[in-house]
Amino acid sequence: MSKSSNTIVGLLAGTVIGATLGILFAPDKGVKSRQRISDEALAAKDKVVETASELKEKVSSAVSDKKETLDAQLESVVSDVSHKAEDVISTLEKKLKELKEKNKKLQKSA
Repeated sequence: MSKSSNTIVGLLAGTVIGATLGILFAPDKGVKSRQRISDEALAAKDKVVETASELKEKVSSAVSDKKETLDAQLESVVSDVSHKAEDVISTLEKKLKELKEKNKKLQKSA
């Protein structure tokens, strides 16, 4: 986990613990206290689920953006290599042609 997500989880856990302790020490009937604890726990659970969902969306978006950038860079490299390969092949074909001509001249003179 990253520092920011650890911080968020810590804050949420602290909030839940603080709210629970506050309710337990409040001068209320047991039934009301338990109901308030239950309500706070459900609200905290919903908040955790919401935060986790937001983090997942942010991570997915960041990964998607990086993948698109990487794909574009890879495509550029492949294109450059393809052009370079064509240049190398053309140069080799010219050299081969020159060597064949030299070989013909040498065979005629021998």
